[in-house]
Amino acid sequence: MDRMIYLSMSGAKATMQRQETLANNLANASTTGFRAELQAFRAVPVRGDGASTRVYSLETTTGYDPTPGPMASTGRALDVAMQGNAWLAVQGLDGTEAYTRMGSLQVDAEGTLKTSGGLTVLGDGGPIALPANSTPQIAADGTVSVKQANGGVTSVGRLKLVTPEAALQRGDDGLFRAGDGDLPVDPNARVAEGTLEGSNVNPIENMVAMIAAARQFESQMKMLQTAEGDEKAASQLLSMNG
Repeated sequence: MDRMIYLSMSGAKATMQRQETLANNLANASTTGFRAELQAFRAVPVRGDGASTRVYSLETTTGYDPTPGPMASTGRALDVAMQGNAWLAVQGLDGTEAYTRMGSLQVDAEGTLKTSGGLTVLGDGGPIALPANSTPQIAADGTVSVKQANGGVTSVGRLKLVTPEAALQRGDDGLFRAGDGDLPVDPNARVAEGTLEGSNVNPIENMVAMIAAARQFESQMKMLQTAEGDEKAASQLLSMNG
């Protein structure tokens, strides 16, 4: 009886975790450059005295879906979409270098180039500063230039674009980082100017998966209730016979 309770409990916990992942994906279905989170589970036998008759269902982090999201032209000079597997380097709130596909950029009051979320964009030599009263533009290779009031064009830096060879790791802040430290600049990485990459989350697919996970959770809870009822009936029968 306890085996039935254990299996249904373990399955219900795993299903709840899957629902959390799917809900997070749906919440970011319209987030620029968002990569859908993937999730899988594996069976781990419980070791101990006697035979191994119990198995844990543990989450296995499989990372994210690397499929590019849809590209939408905005015509805005500070909107860029990373091409291929290129990523934009930014400074996380913890001060470390991180990577994102969020290409909606802006200039703050001090003239520093930042993401729409307020993160400092990193260039080949650190943060990129733009002079006041200038019109910025970004070339396909990530070079940031400004057009002065007198009509002159001056380069002020280049976006740090990286192309990871291995999958990045998503942090709790939603940014991605490499497992072995900061990545080097990829001189061949390119961006599309005046374009933004949308989320690669498929809302319909995730909604169907949410419904399936909800039904699976209900089935597992019914198994728990059945096991509880059977245990009570067995206890009453033992009391009567005793």
